[in-house]
Amino acid sequence: MTTALSRLDRALAALPRSFPGPGGAAAVLRDGEILARHAWGWANAERRIPFTPQSLFRMCSVTKQFTCGLVLDAFPDPMVLDGDVRARLPRLEGEAPGALHLCHNQSGLRDYWAVAMLHGAPAESPFGDREAERVIAATRTLHFAPGSRYSYVNQNFRLLSDILESRTGRSFAELLRSRIFDPAGMDSAFLAADTRAMPDGTEGYEGTQAGGFRAAENRVLWTGDAGLGASLDDMIAWERHIDSTRDDPEALYSRLSAPVSFSNGTAAPYGFGLGRTTEFGRSLNGHGGALRGWRSHRLYVPSERVSIVVLFNHLSDANAAALDLLAAVLGEERANPAADLPAPGWLGHYMEPETGLSARADLVDGRVRLRFGHSAEKLELQPDGCAGTGRTRLRPAADGLWLDRPQENQSSRLVPCAGESATDLSGRYRCAELEAELEVVDAGGALYGGFSGFLGLGRMELLDPVGPDVWTLPCPRALDHTPPGDWTLAFRRDGTGRPAEVELGCWLARHLRYSRVG
Repeated sequence: MTTALSRLDRALAALPRSFPGPGGAAAVLRDGEILARHAWGWANAERRIPFTPQSLFRMCSVTKQFTCGLVLDAFPDPMVLDGDVRARLPRLEGEAPGALHLCHNQSGLRDYWAVAMLHGAPAESPFGDREAERVIAATRTLHFAPGSRYSYVNQNFRLLSDILESRTGRSFAELLRSRIFDPAGMDSAFLAADTRAMPDGTEGYEGTQAGGFRAAENRVLWTGDAGLGASLDDMIAWERHIDSTRDDPEALYSRLSAPVSFSNGTAAPYGFGLGRTTEFGRSLNGHGGALRGWRSHRLYVPSERVSIVVLFNHLSDANAAALDLLAAVLGEERANPAADLPAPGWLGHYMEPETGLSARADLVDGRVRLRFGHSAEKLELQPDGCAGTGRTRLRPAADGLWLDRPQENQSSRLVPCAGESATDLSGRYRCAELEAELEVVDAGGALYGGFSGFLGLGRMELLDPVGPDVWTLPCPRALDHTPPGDWTLAFRRDGTGRPAEVELGCWLARHLRYSRVG
């Protein structure tokens, strides 16, 4: 135990330098007992408020498991809420997702954080109940059949919290307090829906140690998707509650962490607001959270009865920090990538046929950088010519390059996208489903694109050519802490060769068709 504590002490001491920023806090528990409870730096650097285990913190998407917990507590069979989901999607054509699809991020809905950008939302614009309701209610189509795939969708959990309020006649904040916070001993936890300020002055920060930090500006109203406010001590109480009920199959966390599957029976690595994965040969479950200025991560390893909680009021990688602490307490070493492997011959530009998204692979610092999903992924080269992580793999085969995304229940052969793209694409393109527009402008020989809709006039961004009539439009800032991913613009021409329409999408919002109107 002394050796384990020494490793853990060293890992904790390294966090402020390995993940630099204004402040943070971390806790490690084993067998329900606290091995470490530590905070450092500043909850508010300007006001010199220290970061302590009692500092209130935006838990961001860690909220989702609590929302699902309330669903299971109030409605043991969530399918009784399926009609409520359908009623909140009045314009949806075809099959509607059920409540369980929402809980498991298998709904097929396009994320409203991404769709808001297509409606022209400036990065710093407010986004509250009215805007959320309008975006959600306008949904006409899904980008995959419910239950068949996984895609991260914040409003899945906003819908669930709204339905809970309507069904029970009680506020979401009251339900959290009476049904979860009080039983778990989370004394200071609360619903912090308004992201503009925390009651104790804790601030979230953007920036880097090299370039400096500034207070992050948040104007989004989050509820069941990312509204939880809690301290490190509150999260310690949650972890102790989890461990104390671990042997009861009917306990709330036992039900939240139970196995789930896709509609074809394949095991799903995400369900009820919790990710399920394997690290150091052990199964674990948990979730991360991120809003502009805030990063959090919590995980639980049932076989070891180990819990880790990491909170940063800046944008460092809380997941990586949690794994560093987990390695220390388990006496494991983080795996090092294979060294000195040659660059694979399959690097380049592709299209993924099911999603209609571009997939671009290049080599950066000895690892393959894949730009396809929510953000660029760094994949480790393997001796067999593949490159991957636990979530994504690029796999060369006799018939081409395959992209495997097991978390999404998807595997497909990528289509090479080589050649130059013509630049005669200027014009206005309108999406009938969204009632929004894309404008493409040739500005002095360079193509720029920008979105507009009921939320405003989005900024123009330089388009990046991918292949013949395929471009990407970057979204470097959005309503949340990171962009939804590059937008793929696949133009199609009419019989005269004139650009007539464009299919647009990103990982969070795919298969939207825009027709040229000017």
